[in-house]
Amino acid sequence: MPEPSNPVLRDLSDIRRFEEAMPWSERAPGRSVLEVFEASARRFGQRPALTMLMTGEADERPRVVSYIELVGLIRRAANAFHALAGARPVVAYMLPNLVETHAVLWGAECVGSSLPINFLLQPAAIVELLRAADASVLVALGPNPRLDIWQKALAVQQALPALRLVRVGAGDEPAPELDELLRAQRSDRIECGAQRGGDDIAAYFHTGGTTAAPKLVRHTHANQICASYGSAVMLDFGPETVLTQGFPMFHVAAAMPCGLGAFLRGAHLLLMSPAGYREPAMVRNYWDIVARHRVTAGGGVPTAVGAILDVPTNGRDLSSLRIGLTGGAAVPRALTQRWERITGTPMHQVLGMTETAGVVSVDPAHGRVCEGSVGFPIPYTRAEVRRLLPDGSVGECLPAGQTGVLVIRGPHVSPGYGDAARDAGVFSDGELVGGDLAYSDADGRLFLCGRSKDLIIRSGHNIDPEMIEQAMTDHEDVALAAAVGQPDAYAGELPVVYVQLRPGAAASEQELLEHAQARIDERPAWPKRVYRVEQMPLTSVGKIFKPALRIDATRRKVASVLEEELQMRADELEVSEGARGVEVRIALQGDAAALQRVRRAFDAYLFKTRVIG
Repeated sequence: MPEPSNPVLRDLSDIRRFEEAMPWSERAPGRSVLEVFEASARRFGQRPALTMLMTGEADERPRVVSYIELVGLIRRAANAFHALAGARPVVAYMLPNLVETHAVLWGAECVGSSLPINFLLQPAAIVELLRAADASVLVALGPNPRLDIWQKALAVQQALPALRLVRVGAGDEPAPELDELLRAQRSDRIECGAQRGGDDIAAYFHTGGTTAAPKLVRHTHANQICASYGSAVMLDFGPETVLTQGFPMFHVAAAMPCGLGAFLRGAHLLLMSPAGYREPAMVRNYWDIVARHRVTAGGGVPTAVGAILDVPTNGRDLSSLRIGLTGGAAVPRALTQRWERITGTPMHQVLGMTETAGVVSVDPAHGRVCEGSVGFPIPYTRAEVRRLLPDGSVGECLPAGQTGVLVIRGPHVSPGYGDAARDAGVFSDGELVGGDLAYSDADGRLFLCGRSKDLIIRSGHNIDPEMIEQAMTDHEDVALAAAVGQPDAYAGELPVVYVQLRPGAAASEQELLEHAQARIDERPAWPKRVYRVEQMPLTSVGKIFKPALRIDATRRKVASVLEEELQMRADELEVSEGARGVEVRIALQGDAAALQRVRRAFDAYLFKTRVIG
């Protein structure tokens, strides 16, 4: 069995010595997630595993679940799903952050596979995911005044009549209630026979869905345990760790590094309301929660951290904090600097992917945090920066300082997508070509430069959008910034940047342009325009949704060409981003010659144009 306490890891040489001391096959803390929870229950017993916060107010009496109680809930859920759906069921769930969500997720993996579903998706997309995974059970939150999950669940069942619905919460709806199912099962053991583990599929996590149908990523038990263990030892999680968890439970970060990774080391997880940081009370009361619960590890996605930092600490006792954690999107320098100035603790950036069970790299808790870096690969992982070839494939490894595509190998790399046809160019011979642009320094740290699909290519000059975004968020008036390429007839595309200003700020476009130019060394990367928006488009986990910005930038350009160059106005202008790029549909009044003139005006652009009269 692995050592009972964490190793002290500071740099890449420490990580390599740790790997050489014991192979992963011997160090792994279990063959299945059930073994992990059972081992933690034996070690940590009545210590708190989960605390469910609803408001974070001083008078709240939150629900606290011990490690013994948690493993009991997991066994009950496993037995219930086996009794309900037979051997190896695929159990989907549409649930907010609840104690019951953990019981469903891990219980399903013990006897079959789990399928976490983003309940913000539309029913048609949910149906496709359920079909793709061959799910037989859907656990969903019952009728709720703030969420339409149950209505979506009923719509999904209409499309999939054989699907068994299970309701979480009281109500009169014609579906079994989860709590009743759990009470009917025993908690001391799983009764269905052979356990799942090793290379068995534990879960299907969906990813994508921004430009095409979501992809299902297969996770084995071995994948999840390796990723969770690696993040736990890098971040020095242990019985004294109190971690705030605000990711939604359909997100891999909530399940692995901020879930299983915490549990296998005896940490105490604070569930930050069913809605996570989308609940205003969690942001408003965050510093009170840190002080009252003696939080040692806090943070969230950059947008959530930014909102938290806008709340004054007002002298609250933050001395328990040891580390800040963020990731899931590009992290502005100004954000990490504000966190460190306000809390006195370092902000560690975590690089994670659904295809790697949630984590690739992070700066170790005991090491020096390097600003802008996503740290070192977790133990038993190799992350190489490879040359991006003209056909989109990857070539040889690049030396430190040169930017290329990040390629990852290790026991946490998924065996592939649910639809093997999607594996091409991503999974090959145990390697994952994730699409992140990165470079390494002389010490082996990784630095992200955005996504290869987000790269702005101006007349063959590759522009890193993060360079523009970092410069823009250095301005005191800017809360969020996102750079994208705007179509251009000559250069292919030109960099523009969208900004969301802080409340009460009034920086002009010209002021922001000058600010960016003074901080960006590469003249081709100077943004041509700054577009101010009231609210930046965000994904369900708080990442900036760049496809919406690329669509808006294209729409602005098309409208400009029509009105300023052609003196015409479209009756309808539709812009969409599909798997093969941006497509534009223009409907307007005019004879055949006028329509042909419009078509010719857009011939030089890279997007596909359809003009109709």
